[in-house]
Amino acid sequence: MTPTHQPPPRHTFSVNTTSSGEPQLAPPPSPRQRRPWLIAPIALVVVLAGVGGGLIGASTHQDVPPVIVEQARAPRTMPAVPAVAELTTPTDAVAVGAAVIPSIVTVEVGSSSGTTFTQAGSGSGVILDESGHIITNHHVVEVGDAARVVLSDGRVYEAELIGSDPLTDLAVLQIPTTDLVPIALGSTNDLVVGSPAIAIGSPLGLEGGPSLSVGVVSALGREVQTGPDTTLYGMIQTDAPITSGSSGGSLVDETGALIGITTAVGVSSIGVEGIGFATPVEIVERITTELIATGSVSHGLLGIGGATAYDETGDGGFVPVGVTVRSVSPDSPAASAGIVVDDVITAIDGTAVLTMDELITALRRVGAGDSVAVSLRGSSPVSVTLATR
Repeated sequence: MTPTHQPPPRHTFSVNTTSSGEPQLAPPPSPRQRRPWLIAPIALVVVLAGVGGGLIGASTHQDVPPVIVEQARAPRTMPAVPAVAELTTPTDAVAVGAAVIPSIVTVEVGSSSGTTFTQAGSGSGVILDESGHIITNHHVVEVGDAARVVLSDGRVYEAELIGSDPLTDLAVLQIPTTDLVPIALGSTNDLVVGSPAIAIGSPLGLEGGPSLSVGVVSALGREVQTGPDTTLYGMIQTDAPITSGSSGGSLVDETGALIGITTAVGVSSIGVEGIGFATPVEIVERITTELIATGSVSHGLLGIGGATAYDETGDGGFVPVGVTVRSVSPDSPAASAGIVVDDVITAIDGTAVLTMDELITALRRVGAGDSVAVSLRGSSPVSVTLATR
């Protein structure tokens, strides 16, 4: 069943999952103009992209000669972090900082030859568990073939790259110690616009430990284009100041629980716009779990081409109501489950899907081989086992 009316062309997106396996948004029609800025991974070097906007390069790439470190720096003397038994004050940044800062690291990336480490860039990371696994961004680790991790107390360790996923811009490192403070994992399910959001990372690779900034959740479910062929979905937008080198750092809620990994900032021709984006913790959990288990990530394939479906509101407007199936790949999971052209997908595993972006986000939270319940308007949900894209 399809909507009886469609809105003007500016509201319609064409998406195809049949060739690449991952739904891809086609360029919107010309009447739909994007704001004159692009989104890019957080970094130090700004590369202007025409008059209207710019890109910020990965991590903290430097135009100055890289720093050559002959030996590990001596641990810094850090003030004792008070134990926090319970965080009860909603915007108590001091308590949140005391709880979270021990879980934040600096990630130094470059090349290594013998005892010499040549640094090419730096970013941030988050301690995931007591086994030494560190969450960071793919664009942080891809700038070199060697990495070191500096803990908040000044200890320095060589790090092993466990795995990296360009599609979600996430990576996992591991360091050889268990004397660590893992971050508490939260949830984005109860977040609303205006919820407290605190960003903690290691900006510019500065000495002296992590940095904290306070803001709110500005928007949810953002589509963020970080490169010509790279788009992140379901991102959390925040006004908590996020600076170069904070890639791979934490965005936490008022209790200090991780709600996202800081990944990108908005840039225009006048500079950074004060808009930051974080990858939701649910996607982070799935990707890191698979990277640790297998060293790689398999993304699920549904096998449809689709577009956001709209219904008329009765007063001259239109409202998104799901995803109209425009095509179904032969022998795909969707075809096997009986999904056909003109079906309207309204939910995945009981979570409403009103737009194509929301469908892509829902699929990125599950992996190949997982079974999901796909709700179709006017009929009962069908079980679909996703293939590998």
